Amino acid sequence: MPDSDTPKTTFRRVMLKISGEALMGDTAYGLHPPTVERIAREVKVVHDMGVEICMVIGGGNIFRGLQGSAQGMERTTADYMGMLATVMNALAMQSALEELGVFCRVISAIRMDEVAEPYIRRRAVRHLEKKRICIFAAGTGNPYFTTDTAATLRANEMACEAILKGTKVDGVYDKDPVTNPDAVRYDRITYDDVLQKHLKVMDASAIALARDNNLPIIVFSLDEPGGFKGILAGKGTYTTVHA
Repeated sequence: MPDSDTPKTTFRRVMLKISGEALMGDTAYGLHPPTVERIAREVKVVHDMGVEICMVIGGGNIFRGLQGSAQGMERTTADYMGMLATVMNALAMQSALEELGVFCRVISAIRMDEVAEPYIRRRAVRHLEKKRICIFAAGTGNPYFTTDTAATLRANEMACEAILKGTKVDGVYDKDPVTNPDAVRYDRITYDDVLQKHLKVMDASAIALARDNNLPIIVFSLDEPGGFKGILAGKGTYTTVHA
């Protein structure tokens, strides 16, 4: 349990969604162990605050189904390969967290009992109640769905109070801030505005699912030291997508 010196948190249970590319560090492909360890330490700090944490990690650092399909591979097969990539990333994050003394479970939508638990909602909720981190892997278990949609689905099933999407930038901008120095960051924006303006927060299915269940999405920079903790303490720079 958090002690009296632990800062109060905005949320009791959250979904942290990060891309597979976030685990690459400065490398061009795959996993960069020091980067995985750095993110794991950020997660541990929030976990020590008493927050129940779900995680979904993309697989784009290893294989992206949509790109494989664009190169001539059959879409369903490509998507399943992408799902397996997310399992590899989830196992890497589990290892890094356990090295820090944090109990966690990798829960896969595709059965692979030797390396991960199958997805059973009540069991996953029980893990969270026991203060274990749940890392949901293999997307929804179905092709044609992104890990953004999987994160939103699991967040709703786990009764999370918000989705926190860690990205390379500190919020949602009206255009790409990397190539447009005059880009303007939104402090708050509605789901409908995100869809109408085609802002690249999450894919349309994920935004619609969050909107229909009134689940806020908070976009922040994962590269900012202490950024995850800051959000939970109601500080820092970020964008909230809301009703």
